Amino acid sequence: MKEFSAYTDEQLVVSFKEGNDSAFDALLKRYESKVYSYIFCAVRNQEEANDLFQEVFMRVIATIKSGRYNDMNKFASWLMRITHNQVIDRHRHLQGPQLISDDDSEMDIFNDASIAVDENREREIIDQQTLAEVRHLIMQLPESQREVVLMRFYDELSFKEIAVKTGVSINTALGRMRYALINLRKLARHALA
Repeated sequence: MKEFSAYTDEQLVVSFKEGNDSAFDALLKRYESKVYSYIFCAVRNQEEANDLFQEVFMRVIATIKSGRYNDMNKFASWLMRITHNQVIDRHRHLQGPQLISDDDSEMDIFNDASIAVDENREREIIDQQTLAEVRHLIMQLPESQREVVLMRFYDELSFKEIAVKTGVSINTALGRMRYALINLRKLARHALA
């Protein structure tokens, strides 16, 4: 597996497609934590998360082996799109059709609550993932900057209150926040690269 650590995702995909199962193991190892975390945050149930995780990678295997994978240079995005779609499909399946209607008709496509619920749930899942990624980036900041960010955005303290709590001047608290935001932008850019 060590030999694959320098391979790009695309090289691993090609190698796996050519029959090298160890290449897929390297891809799995590279992304299993990210995929599982995303799924678990969405479903909040370990057994269901495990099932979805397996479904995602079975779909990945089937797509690559059948020659239908064509998102070269975008494997990570493609994988997360499959993951997201599997979560949404599972949610739709479990929820089933829900109709809200004041009509006498049994079929009411104009008042189908699952449409609104699915869009809201999708937005909620995306928001949860974004918040988790932001928290991860914040934890990478130097302690003095992290402290100011957490107090300001999570504890909702004013800069005056932050200055008092940390024993620094307001200008120092503001400066730490400024550098924290600059560093968060750099970390976010690096994470997307």
